[in-house]
Amino acid sequence: MPTLGPTELIIIGLILVLLFGAKKLPEAARGLGRSLRIFKSETAKLREEDEAENTTATVVQAQPAVAPAPQPIPPAASVPTPQPVPAPQPVSVPSAEEEARRLEEEAARLRARSAAPKAQ
Repeated sequence: MPTLGPTELIIIGLILVLLFGAKKLPEAARGLGRSLRIFKSETAKLREEDEAENTTATVVQAQPAVAPAPQPIPPAASVPTPQPVPAPQPVSVPSAEEEARRLEEEAARLRARSAAPKAQ
């Protein structure tokens, strides 16, 4: 791809001045800059939301299967009915971002609490 030299840039600048006029050119540049900033902030928000969805998925740690201890066989007349074994509950581990956010909130509460007696 060829690079733009100084003469090409001057020609492009002259065409822009002719199209927009000298007074409208700064306003058009400001509008273009604002729209680019808005576009970048929106794409950044979308990326953050995607990352947040990926990190907030619950993490389940695999629990090792525990074999039940062998029980002696009771006499045939008094055989108890087997009781259902409850399934282990999944454990969710907070992500580093969630933990940092929680710690920041706690620090802000502590700062507010320590600043309250000084204000009185």
